[in-house]
Amino acid sequence: MLETSARLLKLLSLLQTHREWSGAELAERLGITTRTVRRDVDRLRELGYPVHATQGTAGYRLGAGASLPPLLLDDDEAVAVAVGLRTAAGGSVAGIEETSLRALTKLEQVLPSRLRHRVNALNTATVRVGAPTTRVSPDTLMTIAEACRRHERLRFDYTSPRGGESRRETEPHSLVSFSRHWYLVAWDTARRDWRSFRVDRLRPLTPNGARFTPREPPYGDAATYLSHQLSSHTWPWRAVVRLHESAGAIADRIWPGMGAVEAEGESSCLLHVGADSPADLVWMITSVNADFTLVSGPPELAEAIRAQAARCLRAVGDGAGRTA
Repeated sequence: MLETSARLLKLLSLLQTHREWSGAELAERLGITTRTVRRDVDRLRELGYPVHATQGTAGYRLGAGASLPPLLLDDDEAVAVAVGLRTAAGGSVAGIEETSLRALTKLEQVLPSRLRHRVNALNTATVRVGAPTTRVSPDTLMTIAEACRRHERLRFDYTSPRGGESRRETEPHSLVSFSRHWYLVAWDTARRDWRSFRVDRLRPLTPNGARFTPREPPYGDAATYLSHQLSSHTWPWRAVVRLHESAGAIADRIWPGMGAVEAEGESSCLLHVGADSPADLVWMITSVNADFTLVSGPPELAEAIRAQAARCLRAVGDGAGRTA
């Protein structure tokens, strides 16, 4: 039989990993009687753990209390939390860096050496390229997240990329972290259409508005919709090309923010792209390394493709491997 202190830790571990346990199940797992289970549950309650007893089924479950009691983590959970805290310490949420470092310090002090080695190895092998260009307030993120969860309309003042100010009322759907920025994907009630908003450019207004019935975002997914918006709609030069391969075949060749892929069939798909110039569009399209047909785009893009083709032909001369 386990000693009392070890048994309490084992009981707590069981309660933290299961929605509800019957007294008989806990007694069998711990090798004790149901009467001892009841006494151990009372000890956990005295230590501040909110263990609730369910009526009728003689079951137990761990609930939320007024304060945060100590948690028991297995090896993989501890490593995941440590990596998450280290990432948050250098992330894009303003004011959370110091808090993350304090929590990480506490965790690493009690990590077994084998786990500390895993965390340090990952940190040593990881290179962070580029710091976040903007920071957002955690309070703003929480306000938006709560409105999304409760399906409440969200009102906010918004500064456009060109500096214009407007007041928006939206039905918030999702928060998306994309390419070092946070975005809100929402239905704009005044414009009666879906929109994406940079979170660092909005200032929430309280209280929230009325409840609403959630809508299905375009493409069936908020992240896919945002990728489509950012890769094609916000650039001065835009195009659509038909790639003569399936969407699944070229998926690994499309990097985040490059373009939005629209499945069309088993042997083709549409790629929506945007860039600062026609030459950049040519580079992006040809980098996919697939046969393609230009579906739509400015006349300058067709000329840029022809110029690139001619340049490539000149590079190989007469096509027989000899330069002119």
